[in-house]
Amino acid sequence: MAAPQNPTERAELAQALRAAVRGEVDLGATARALTTMDASNYRRVPIGVVTPRDADDVAAALAVCRMHGVPVVPRGGGTSIAGQATGTGIVLDLTRHLRKIAELDPVARTAVVQPGVILDELRTAAAPHGLTFGPDPSTHSRCTLGGMIGNNSCGAHSVAWGTTADNTHALTVTRYGGDTLRLTRGTVPEALTGLPELIRTHLAPLRTGFPELPRRISGYALDALLPERGTDLARAFCGSEGTLGVVTEATVRLVEAPAARALAVLGYADEAAAAEAAPGLLPHHPLTVEGMAADLVRAPAGLPRGGAWLFAETGGATPAEARAHAERILRGADALDGTVVTDPAGQRALWRIREDAAGTATRMPDGTEAWPGWEDCAVPPARLGPYLRDFRALLAEHGLRGTPYGHFGDGCIHVRIDFDLLSPPGVARFRCFSEELADLVVAHGGSLSGEHGDGQARAELLPRMYGDELVALFARFKDIWDPDGGMNPGILARPARLDENLRFDVLPKRPVDVEFGYPHDGGDFSAAVRRCVGVAKCRTAEPAGAGVMCPSFRATGEEAHSTRGRARLLHEMLAGDAGDAGDAGNAGDTGDAGDTGDTGGVITGGWRSTEVRDALDLCLSCKGCRSDCPVGVDMATYKAEFLHHHYRRRLRPASHYTMGRLPTWLRLASRFAPALNALARVRLLAALTKRLAGIAPEREIPVLARETFTRWLNRRWGKGTFIFSNDEVAMVWPDTFTEHLSPEVGRATVRVLEAAGRHTIPAGRGLCCGLTYVSTGQLGKARKVMRRTLDRLGGTLGTPVVVLEPSCAATLRTDLPELLHDDPRAAELASSVRTLAQYLEEYAPDWQPPRLDRPVTGQTHCHQHAVLGDAAERRLRERAGLTGELSGGCCGLAGNFGFERGHWGVSVACAEESLLPSVRAAEPGTDILADGFSCRTQLEQLGGVRARHLAEVLAEGLEERTE
Repeated sequence: MAAPQNPTERAELAQALRAAVRGEVDLGATARALTTMDASNYRRVPIGVVTPRDADDVAAALAVCRMHGVPVVPRGGGTSIAGQATGTGIVLDLTRHLRKIAELDPVARTAVVQPGVILDELRTAAAPHGLTFGPDPSTHSRCTLGGMIGNNSCGAHSVAWGTTADNTHALTVTRYGGDTLRLTRGTVPEALTGLPELIRTHLAPLRTGFPELPRRISGYALDALLPERGTDLARAFCGSEGTLGVVTEATVRLVEAPAARALAVLGYADEAAAAEAAPGLLPHHPLTVEGMAADLVRAPAGLPRGGAWLFAETGGATPAEARAHAERILRGADALDGTVVTDPAGQRALWRIREDAAGTATRMPDGTEAWPGWEDCAVPPARLGPYLRDFRALLAEHGLRGTPYGHFGDGCIHVRIDFDLLSPPGVARFRCFSEELADLVVAHGGSLSGEHGDGQARAELLPRMYGDELVALFARFKDIWDPDGGMNPGILARPARLDENLRFDVLPKRPVDVEFGYPHDGGDFSAAVRRCVGVAKCRTAEPAGAGVMCPSFRATGEEAHSTRGRARLLHEMLAGDAGDAGDAGNAGDTGDAGDTGDTGGVITGGWRSTEVRDALDLCLSCKGCRSDCPVGVDMATYKAEFLHHHYRRRLRPASHYTMGRLPTWLRLASRFAPALNALARVRLLAALTKRLAGIAPEREIPVLARETFTRWLNRRWGKGTFIFSNDEVAMVWPDTFTEHLSPEVGRATVRVLEAAGRHTIPAGRGLCCGLTYVSTGQLGKARKVMRRTLDRLGGTLGTPVVVLEPSCAATLRTDLPELLHDDPRAAELASSVRTLAQYLEEYAPDWQPPRLDRPVTGQTHCHQHAVLGDAAERRLRERAGLTGELSGGCCGLAGNFGFERGHWGVSVACAEESLLPSVRAAEPGTDILADGFSCRTQLEQLGGVRARHLAEVLAEGLEERTE
């Protein structure tokens, strides 16, 4: 289908869409770049994005697109793994406005939903009635019902509750051109002229050509239209991957959710043994039978003995009933080892390993990249063991590696394979392997797709599964629905080749000149950006437990402010023409981003891109993605890298010169602290200062300490009469915040360390981790500061250093060695960093903290969560009798972020997500803990409460103990 090829035609299209649609119409570079890819290997550049407000908007947009000959692809969460959520025309974003649960009938066990409803939103709404929606793919926290219908999604519980098609009662669908149809069982709308005849004249192939599988997702489900199956048009529409029309409303079935659940975890010698055992569990009627091999698990994680495991979940009216059911499965299974887990937290931890597999499987244990493409083949469950052995042999024959896991009870296997999709020989091997694997799947009686649809990844190979006659019927079915061919062309019917439109083709062919070392990506910034595979865990509405990622997305709801969105923009930046970017270096092949269907980058400014800059502007550099993203995307580092190049030899924002160089200014200001504090209380002077410094007018300027921490410590240490050896010394890092703004934290730490038998000395004068320089992208300055710090440490390098500020500890632990990757001293210092709790646990293991026995609330610092971990802090709090959980998420201040002009709204929204509500809900007498200066400042300025570092609480307890 031809689409507008020149600016005039595109302008006319934009004008017509804006006149017809009340929702947003965006043909700009950012919107296009954000939707070039889904979670697959494929990339197609759209003309623009339309965000309809309601069903009428959908119809209007489809009418305009038909009039202008522009193809359309409906898009939900964008987590499709076969390429069907990308397109070269107009992308309909159904996630922003069409998110209403119109009706939920607990008696009939049905719900009426719009296509943008997130699965977890529906499950939450149904839960008070003891109901749930059965299909539950691992992306349940961000996938939409419309996308699930389009792909006929399944999930872990399909052995009990089936696929989305099994749970869809009726659909309201709008076709290309704008007419709307109601799809139910038993009737065919008159508008679908020729469909009854197509079925009537081809009964034989429709009755014999479809394999009977629980997970047969490939192709169109034309057999659902057979008269003996009730001519179920809604079921036939499920799995059509946006090629027939757009769902605007769906009536779905709900199922009873067990009141209690238990999990039988069974260990086997290898995945083939686990696969052969899986069918034997089905007569016990489990809710799930999931399989996973050892090469997917990076740590034992409490799993029983074995090289592969089955997860069999059971339900019951009571915990005892669920446990008894799981124990029956355990006794009846021929497993090497096994256990039953009834603790909900323990079950969640195990399920998290399985759910994150779509991301963790993208990296082999040695760090090699692995890709989808043959993500979800399915065979009869009884054939799964032999199929896996043949599959492994085929991998070995082609010199490839993969990590199978998935829905063993349904015979469906997920796997990421280490295809080389960057070179022509590697792509040729990808194609050859795909063809041979398709034949292998068919030989075992299977389906090319068992969950995620065919998309571009497999549709070309459908004749190998169905034969030419049925595939020809697929094309005729598509034509009846979409005679103009405007709905998602190139997918399912008349598909594109599986080795076309690969998203890697446009990336630089040689490494980009960058500052950080990117040790986990071979020093290649393009490889770092490629880490994002689009599974979109960063698009969840709220963090999971103590999770952090991605606070800016949760505050704005905008794809551009998600980790995935920013990674997509960086990908397109690398793909674009950086020729005008001055010192930006080689940023990849060029391309005319204005041409529809072009293969060049949409973002053509290279490192000078304003689109990338604006998206990164609201990144809090919380580092949450470094730990919470299943593939370890590190957007804080990418942001620092980008800012370095973007502002190189250019004027920077005022905040970069003020807050970005905070250590320098505070060292100068410390001599005049009383006077400066007094001047800061003068409203007009404070307002002028904030304006000139780029500080948000709503912010209060923090109070400078009258005496710095090191001055106090040197004075105290100099008067001491102790004689001690080096193994009794605790070195404390004088970070900028403890030194100049909260020395009471340092003083409390000294009290705690001395009580533990450690004598405290400062790590040295003039030391700086470089945090503020890194966060503002002043990497040249950061490198100088870091090298000076290493020089000044001299012979003390290697001595454990207690760092009280989590941001500084994280900078020393990660940014320092990654920025000074050519200096071995950086790695030595990084390995010496300890938090207070970590130091006490390692060097004073027998010390008993004061018993405080009171509740606490507050927040685990985002950098602590992402880089350092908080296990030692949890154990120390427990030993001190401090009970309660600290909230996850990010405080929203995040160093300089929340102080910068223009960030106030997002900063407050982040604080209001978890931190402030947890503090407001605290009972009287609860201690408010926040080890980060930013978190304490945010609580004071927004909540009017004083939070304290754990060291302060412990020191107070020591004083009480000695009274």
